[in-house]
Amino acid sequence: MAVAPILSWEGLGLIQGSGWLFQELGLHIGPRDRLALIGRNGAGKTTLLRLIAGQVEADRGLRSVQPGTRIVLLEQDPFFTGFDTLLDFALSGDDAPPRHEVESIAGQLGIDLSRDANSASGGERRRASLCRALASEPDLLLLDEPTNHLDLAAIDWLESWLARYKGAFVVISHDRTFLTRLTNATLWLDRGSLRRKDVGFGGYEAWEEQVYAEEARAAEKLDARLKLEAHWLERGVTARRKRNQGRLEKLWEMRAQRAAMLNPAGTAKLKIVADDAKTKSVIVAGHVTKAFGERTIIKDFTLRIQRGDRIGIVGANGSGKTTLLKLLTGEIEPDQGTVTRAKTLTGTVIDQQRSLLSPEKRLRDVLAEGGDWIDVRGVRKHVQGYLKEFLFDPGMVDAKVGTLSGGERSRLLLAREFARRSNLLVLDEPTNDLDLETLDLLQEVIADYDGTVLIVSHDRDFLDRTVTITLGLDGTGHIDVIAGGYADWEAKRRPLPEKNVRKAALPLAGGAGGGPQKSDKTAPQPAPASGKGRVKLTYKDQRDYDLLPARIEELDAQIARDEAALADADLYTRDPSRFAALTEALEAARAEKDAAEQRWLELAEMVEGA
Repeated sequence: MAVAPILSWEGLGLIQGSGWLFQELGLHIGPRDRLALIGRNGAGKTTLLRLIAGQVEADRGLRSVQPGTRIVLLEQDPFFTGFDTLLDFALSGDDAPPRHEVESIAGQLGIDLSRDANSASGGERRRASLCRALASEPDLLLLDEPTNHLDLAAIDWLESWLARYKGAFVVISHDRTFLTRLTNATLWLDRGSLRRKDVGFGGYEAWEEQVYAEEARAAEKLDARLKLEAHWLERGVTARRKRNQGRLEKLWEMRAQRAAMLNPAGTAKLKIVADDAKTKSVIVAGHVTKAFGERTIIKDFTLRIQRGDRIGIVGANGSGKTTLLKLLTGEIEPDQGTVTRAKTLTGTVIDQQRSLLSPEKRLRDVLAEGGDWIDVRGVRKHVQGYLKEFLFDPGMVDAKVGTLSGGERSRLLLAREFARRSNLLVLDEPTNDLDLETLDLLQEVIADYDGTVLIVSHDRDFLDRTVTITLGLDGTGHIDVIAGGYADWEAKRRPLPEKNVRKAALPLAGGAGGGPQKSDKTAPQPAPASGKGRVKLTYKDQRDYDLLPARIEELDAQIARDEAALADADLYTRDPSRFAALTEALEAARAEKDAAEQRWLELAEMVEGA
């Protein structure tokens, strides 16, 4: 017998601006549902949570709630004005939770609720909000980016609490690890419609690709414009994911090289590597120590950072991540030891400064100082084409910053900063408020960046997919230097339970003492020594192996022609439809070339194995 839902929406519709944001949505939440709410920035995820909570009145539809159901919303940016302390905030309102429950959770989260509310940090405010929400004993908990501003210890605690929680929850989050571990169903808000599949976030990407493939087939029966849109969506998601697989292979190779340099076992081999590294070093820290008062934040830290390294910095709040970043970039000097930086080092810092974007400026003002063209690290691009690279509708070029969602503002900030010339990129919590597709894009841009990258982040999956070295701070002054991502540092600190090891998302490096370890499922098998069991190409494989090189050359020529045509400064104003067609053709050619190269490399390996 089916369990009755505790909350339902039938025919939900909401008008925003001049049109419908949602129309005819249906939603049913069961008493033990653990729902991931997925969708692009600006799709209306936060608005949908507020509709579920009853904080926003719909323009159409019927909301039904089981009597006695307690619904609590953890907002992304709660309102703290008017409260003297964090405790005052946590205990405010007619539905305030019991004080002893609030204080109990505060003790577990390590937050002093007597702190002044106005001067509290983002992390302290987030913990106070969690104390209020969790102590309320909700039947339905609505979580909007709950891991923002939390350190790794607090995220682990929240995961454990939610795993034991007896009620239902709906969560919006960019943290793939958090979603994968906790959810058992997915709500996908996409272009004004809401889909549900009873599979946790771990199965979302396969479902997404299946839906887009079905839409692309269905679009063949529609007019050309809808067909173009559906195909762009399918290519944009699937092609990017395929390209990222190639970049992950490159990441594993980079981790293997850095692991060899960090491994003390290969002395003879390392001498040659070290000599070559001297010409590529950009930051060299030697026996660095830094203290504030009697507390030593960094103790006897040594590391040589090379051009092209991607360095992840992790640790609990207060462990010294910001201090280490300032030491490496030269903002502060060490008490002992030395930090030497290349004279040619020029950095771009991307931190949480989206609030500094003027709401009255247009997108073209932010990117191109009001013009039509932007210089992207020495390459001239039309501002509308560049906007599309960062997943904006090119028609938004004259939209005001104030009309963008928080995630869209973060994406705009990334677009502006990545355009600047630099050889050192410093990212401070870059994943906050970004949707999952933008995170894929950010990983792609970082992978293609020519310089060195320093990343401070609590997003475990993002670090696993991005960095070559992880610097793990434990709060005592000691810093672990690990070749690999967050999971490698966590494995070094304590063995992970089997159920928490990600099997398919990303094969990870084995730590500083060894190279990357791929899962058994994806690791290439050695070719048989004898003729028995030898790989034999099928007719189609052999044909692809013979014809793909010529096709790749054709695509190279097509890409060059399209790029040359798009370089025409007057093309967009003279013939916007041709500009759009060329842009689409260029994307398709690049995607086809990536796929063709990947296919040919796979076949070449088969031929070599045979």
